[in-house]
Amino acid sequence: MKNTRITKATRLIAGLLTCLLFAILAVPLGAQPAPDSRSGRVTVPVYNAAREITLSGSIQMVVTKHTKGVPSGMHLMVSSPKGLVDAHLGPFMSKQTKAALVAGMPVKIVGAMATLRGKNYLLAREVTVGDRTVTVRSKHGLLRRVNATHTRHPRITKETTKVALNGGAR
Repeated sequence: MKNTRITKATRLIAGLLTCLLFAILAVPLGAQPAPDSRSGRVTVPVYNAAREITLSGSIQMVVTKHTKGVPSGMHLMVSSPKGLVDAHLGPFMSKQTKAALVAGMPVKIVGAMATLRGKNYLLAREVTVGDRTVTVRSKHGLLRRVNATHTRHPRITKETTKVALNGGAR
């Protein structure tokens, strides 16, 4: 009686292993590429300070609406001697700067060219329109937040301190 139990258990295990073997053979074992879960997400290309250039031209178009596959933020389409250049300014432009950037205005941009998905972009570090220069990126290419409400505090000197102690200017 003991032998039959062992044989039944052995046959059961052998049958389960055989079924498992057929199940493994039925499922393809080839590695499949994982679908790109970030297909709608675009990263900004890497800024290379060694390839920095200065571009002068006139603004042809200001693009503020985000398009899929393009770095997010404001773009300027600049007409230059090199042709039409897409200059990426990023998402942190102040309202005053956005208002100053209009089609037809002459502009000078310091930045580095980069390629993303086969398209060239000028990653702007500094943008000069008229007498106003705005720093968009650090020297290492990191986007900077441009604070429109930043006010300069007056420099405190001995004379301004004396005036304040005397009750103000008379």
